[in-house]
This record gives sequence, structure tokens and C-alpha cells, in this order.
Amino acid sequence: MNKFEQLGLSESLLKAILDLGFENPTEVQEKAIPLLLEKDTDMVALAQTGTGKTAAFGFPVIQKIDADNRNTQALILSPTRELCLQITNEIKNYSKYEKGINVVAVYGGASITDQAREIKRGAQIIVATPGRMQDMINRGLVNISQINYCILDEADEMLNMGFYEDIVNILSTTPDEKNTWLFSATMPAEVARIGKQFMRDPIEITVGAKNSGSATVSHEFYLVNARDRYEALKRLADANPDIFSVVFCRTKRDTQAVAEKLVEDGYSAAALHGDLSQAQRDGVMKSFRGRQIQMLVATDVAARGIDVDNITHVVNYQLPDEIETYNHRSGRTGRAGKLGTSIVIVTKSELRKISSIERIIKQKFEEKTVPSGIEICEIQLLHLANKIKDVEVDHEIDNYLPAINNVLEDLSKEELIKKMVSVEFNRFINYYKKTRDISNQSSGSERRDDRDGTPRENNNGGATRYFVNIGSRDNFDWMSLKDYLKETLDLGRDDVFKVDVKEGFSFFNTDPEHTDKVMEVLNNVQLEGRRINVEISKNDGGGRRDHNGRSSGGGFGGGRSSAPRREGSFAPRREGSGGGFRSDRNSAPREGGFGGRSSAPREGGFERRSSAPRSEGSSDRAPRRSESFGDAPKPRRPRRD
Repeated sequence: MNKFEQLGLSESLLKAILDLGFENPTEVQEKAIPLLLEKDTDMVALAQTGTGKTAAFGFPVIQKIDADNRNTQALILSPTRELCLQITNEIKNYSKYEKGINVVAVYGGASITDQAREIKRGAQIIVATPGRMQDMINRGLVNISQINYCILDEADEMLNMGFYEDIVNILSTTPDEKNTWLFSATMPAEVARIGKQFMRDPIEITVGAKNSGSATVSHEFYLVNARDRYEALKRLADANPDIFSVVFCRTKRDTQAVAEKLVEDGYSAAALHGDLSQAQRDGVMKSFRGRQIQMLVATDVAARGIDVDNITHVVNYQLPDEIETYNHRSGRTGRAGKLGTSIVIVTKSELRKISSIERIIKQKFEEKTVPSGIEICEIQLLHLANKIKDVEVDHEIDNYLPAINNVLEDLSKEELIKKMVSVEFNRFINYYKKTRDISNQSSGSERRDDRDGTPRENNNGGATRYFVNIGSRDNFDWMSLKDYLKETLDLGRDDVFKVDVKEGFSFFNTDPEHTDKVMEVLNNVQLEGRRINVEISKNDGGGRRDHNGRSSGGGFGGGRSSAPRREGSFAPRREGSGGGFRSDRNSAPREGGFGGRSSAPREGGFERRSSAPRSEGSSDRAPRRSESFGDAPKPRRPRRD
């Protein structure tokens, strides 16, 4: 039995819910819908972004609308045009079996005359941004004096964006006897003031602790020098090969600049900010939803309408001016019960903000070190190996196998694997082996947590680092994997540390005395029918330095590779090359990959190409990707379908 049936919804709404594939209501839906259907009341609902608030107010308002009455009966206010359009589309989907209900979106950047004409034809529900709604009221193009329901969605964000006066003026135009439903992630003073002024004894429901963050999002920060902020962003992207993220900047100028630099360095990125036209914004969002863009660089205002599934990371390239805004940013990931990660790149002067955010979201940050070049190389190599193992073979290749076998017949299995992987890997390690360590860990009275939040010394202290073949696709984040390892190995809280979870594999550390136990126990454990494989990693995971400041330890030759450098380490440009390490800058779309230049239009002018000639073997920039697997090194990871 579908649990929505227990909430008191009509048959037509339940039919639409079935079509949409909804099975179980979220907590805010479970709490709000029965109350709003049962009686006419004002309500304040506090719940994080991504918890299903649109359905929580959308289903009740549709059921309460009189479809035979063509007058406007409900007004929904939202902070941005993207969110306005998103809510409108969702309300239309919910009401698809409700005959005669019309929903109109009212927002800036589109013809006000066309919007007024649609309302005049009959719109029982108007979804609007405050600025455009106030404009229409001033021009006499809309009548909301008889509405029964007024809904404020993302109320805290609307007020944070400076819409307080508009909202007060709009609400003053509505009848006193209407019901007001206020939905918000946080409850700052201005939101409370609106509630006190325009609501009568509202019912309050809270999902989680008030103003708290989502339990499905883990929070981590990386301490760097200000000059290394952009380099840290690139390394974090490279250390997460399947990243699908929103990168937040404070200003439109920074947003555009970071997006341009990412594109120039070969990443699939785009900017989203207020200076783009509506057509450009729509184009960027279409490409992002289609996974043609994997790093969307956005301002807080522009990102309010982003509702995209499976965003793996939110990256705070810069922290917001208002600490409360962090909650909205992190709410872009970890949605619908899935795990997500919110990353903050900070300088020492910003460390105090981390503590302030922790108090608001009631969750602790994990301090991590920016991955070293060698660590990134190992992650990418293992990711490539997993990709090769999991790739679906197109048997069209069978016709070519005799010729291929003829070419490769003199190679052993080991030689073939080495050569196949080296096609991607040589350029990658040649780039990263020359890079410096940019981590800037806090010390003394500043925060000093280990990579998994456990207080430890900054160096590894001779710890053993392991590779294990389980990761986020097995529904682990660093916290749950650490708990699983401690329970499975019967170790103490501080015995497992430096836990780093990737999609198909992970790394963790223990002290050397536990090595035999880890290898013996884990290599004999099965997880959901799949055998766990654990190996000792040559990478120490801690960026340990010798007395000269050079990277020490194993893992692809440590900081200074002993492998001979290939003559001309950057592959020459190839006509029509669309994959591998960094493709030529062509416009041909790459099938299923992050590699080739996306066919999506580059909006907002960030496709800036350097005209400077590149000398063979130069290493001032990340190496270009060649043809082949379209994954491993430098940017351009495959998008996930």
C-alpha cells in the first residue's frame, strides 16, 4: 500500500503520485499534508532544502482549490525565477488529473503582458517572484484580494535577498482571513517578524532540529593559502573522478572567472549567475541536467532554482557572507535520502566561520588535507581500472579482434595492462609529480582534526594505509565506513582513521599493529554477496614530508617519479580527438564522456581559449588528454548516466 494513501489525498492526486513514482512521503510531507487537509490553518514548516517541501504544500493546495472558480485562489511566492518555474512545473504534474486547474508562473525576464494575459484567462494558482508580483499589482494586472491561500516558499532566502518590503506589500494586498503557509530552511528574525505580522496562531512543524543541516550530508573543510584556492578546487575535482557538483562563489565576477579558468584547464564547467539572459540560464541548466556539465559554478541567487538529482558534492569555493546561507548551499546535495558531501575551501582567516556554521547546522566538520599529486594519481589509476573492469563491451569490436590480437600477440597480460593504463596515466603522473603540497593544516589553538574527525597528530606516525574495494556506491560515506570497519574489525574509536571514500573504492589507515588483523578479517568478509578485497596502499595518504620538504613514501615513485619521462609528455593534438586525458578543443560531442568538448552551447562567454603556443613537454599547465578511455587523468571525467 502506497503510504500517500494514508495522508487523506484525493484519488486524482494519488494517481498523479503513482505516475511520478513517489512511494513514501518525506517527513515534512507526512507532518504537513494531513494537517493542511484537515483544517484551515496557518502553518510554519521548517525543513531543509531537498526534503520535499513543494509536495508538502502543493498537494494540499491543489486539493483545496475550487476548479470551477476561475478566480485566483492561491499565491505561491518563491525567491528566484528558476525556483518559480520549477514549482509551477511540479504543481502542473501534481494536478494533471484535476480538470480545470490552471497554474501560471509570474517572474522577471519574461513578457509581463503575456503573463497578465494568461492570468486573465483564469489562473486559480499563481506562482511568482516577489519583484514581478509587486510590479503586476502596481500596474493593476492581477487581483489577489480574494485569495484563500498564500504560500511563502524558501521564506528565509527571499528575505535574505532583500524582498522584505515587497513581501509585506504583497501580503497587505491579500485578505486577512486567508491561510498563510510559510516554508523555510531556517528561522531568522525577519521571517519570525513576517509570521507574527501576517499569521494567526500558526501550527509549527520542524523536520530535524531547527535550522539544522541534513543528516545525509557530510561536511568537510580544506585549509589552504588564499593563492592556492583555485588549485585546491582542481585537485578536489581530480580526487573525485565522478564528481557532479555545484561550486559556489560569492560574486558574479568570481563565478564567471572560476568557470572560465576551469573550462580553459579542460574541465566540463559552466557559470550560472544573474548577468546571463534567461535563454543562457536555461541552456546551462539543460546541459547540467544532462550531465554535459559536471561542475556548475554559481552564485547563491542563481542556484536557488537548481533541483537536479544525484549531485554528489557542493563546493564552497568561498563561504557566503551570511552564515545561514550555507544551509541552502549544502541542501543541493544529499537529497531524497542519498548521501552527499559539502566541501568548504577556507583560509586561516575564515576558520572561525566553520565553528559558526557548526553551531547553526548542529553538525561537525571534518578537516581534511588537500590531496597530494601522488594521492590523486593513485585514485585516478584505480578509478580507471574500475572503469575498464565495469565497461560494457560492444560486440561490434569482435570483427576487429583478429587484427588487434595480431598487433598485441607478443605482449604478456601484465605488459598489456601496463601499456593500456599508461596510455592515460603517463601524462597524468608527469604533471602531478612536479606539483607542490598546498595543504595548510591548522595547528595550536586552531582546529586540528584528522581526516575522519579523530584528533590525531598531523603526520601519519608510521600508520598503515589500505585500499578497499567498497565505496559510496555501496552507500558508504566516511562516517558510515569508519563505523563499519570498527565493528567488523572489533577496533576502538581511534584505531581507524584517515577514511577517504570514493565511488568504487576507499582508503583508510590503522596503526601498524592492526595490519595483520585488517588483512585477515576483511579479506574473508562479504558485503551483500560481494567479497571485500583489501590491500596495503603504497600511498601513505598523509602527504608526509622529509626534512627537505619533498614528498616521501611509495606510490608511483613518491614525489619524484623514477620512471623515465616520455619525450614530449603532452600528446600532440589529434584531428577529431575526443577523449582520453585532455582532448583537443573541438566541438564534437563525446559519447558518454567527460572528455570531449560538449556540444552544449557555452553560455555567458566562458569558452575562452588561450592562443599562446604550447611547447612540447612544457608542464606549466595540466597535460592534454589523448584519445582512449576518456577518463583517468586531468579533468574530463565521464559523466554518469
